[in-house]
Amino acid sequence: MIHPRLGRRALLAAAGAIPALQVLPARAAWPDRPLRVIVPFAAGGNADTIARLLQPLLQERLGQPVVVENRPGAGGSVGAQAVARAQPDGYTLLVGSNGPLSVNPVVQTRLPYDAAKDFAPVAMAMQVPHCLVVQPSAPYRGVADVVAASRAQPDALGVGTAGVASATHLSLEAFIAASGAKLLHVPYRGGGAAVPDFLAGNIPLLFTEFSTALPLHRAGQARIVAVAATARLNALPDVPTMAEQGVADFTAGSYVGLLATAGTPAEAMSRLGRAMAEIVRLPDFQARMTGMGGETAAGALATPEGFATYIAQDLERSRIAARTANITAQ
Repeated sequence: MIHPRLGRRALLAAAGAIPALQVLPARAAWPDRPLRVIVPFAAGGNADTIARLLQPLLQERLGQPVVVENRPGAGGSVGAQAVARAQPDGYTLLVGSNGPLSVNPVVQTRLPYDAAKDFAPVAMAMQVPHCLVVQPSAPYRGVADVVAASRAQPDALGVGTAGVASATHLSLEAFIAASGAKLLHVPYRGGGAAVPDFLAGNIPLLFTEFSTALPLHRAGQARIVAVAATARLNALPDVPTMAEQGVADFTAGSYVGLLATAGTPAEAMSRLGRAMAEIVRLPDFQARMTGMGGETAAGALATPEGFATYIAQDLERSRIAARTANITAQ
């Protein structure tokens, strides 16, 4: 029965609103548009290579185009800032590494983001141990020989790294503190920049990423005498670790992983996490990482919680190494 105070026109309007409510579209499941993956370095390095390996694999699992964008500058800080300031919707991602996440917070005073608070780690993709490299004709057969020679002639043995306050420089300083070596740091503008001088015989040693040294070792142009890994590497199982050679519990390396902006919704983080967990288990992906001189992340490192813990620990290692070497933020 129609209420006497409810007019016919009002009744029709109310009735007409019912089907409109019924056909309201449901919220689209994430993702419903293309994603952007920012690499905070120029093309060609480990981070860029891994981003381009991830691109088609993420597209396949997320069902949306994935665009890789290089945003180099300030040791990775420019690209990292772009992701830190992006909308926290999961559509802007960072392929991050030691530089912007573990080193820059220690050596840059006016960092335009908070590495510990502005990102939501998704998963590590790969680790690359650092290693000690000598000239192929050098008499040093291992860490003990290098340390002994450096103590006999302090600061006579120059060691090339990727630059002052770089990840390899901080690792070198940690190695010097742990081993008691008396080595001379020779900084370059990037790990690859030290290689020509090393090949020319101008510097006797390198402390660099295993991925940089491996092709030189295989070509007989250099000799890796120790890797700063927890275990010997499948790519070069005859080379012992630092710990095996008396530098107790010493590990150091670079890493590359995927991160979102802090505050990204749980649905997006879950989809990204599942995609990365599948990718790092792919035999082809693992083979590519091994071929690059790295190791695919496994176990907890391939989870948001495990990756976040690793980044925090690596940041603390960087702080300790910087204090040991009297490196101050600039």
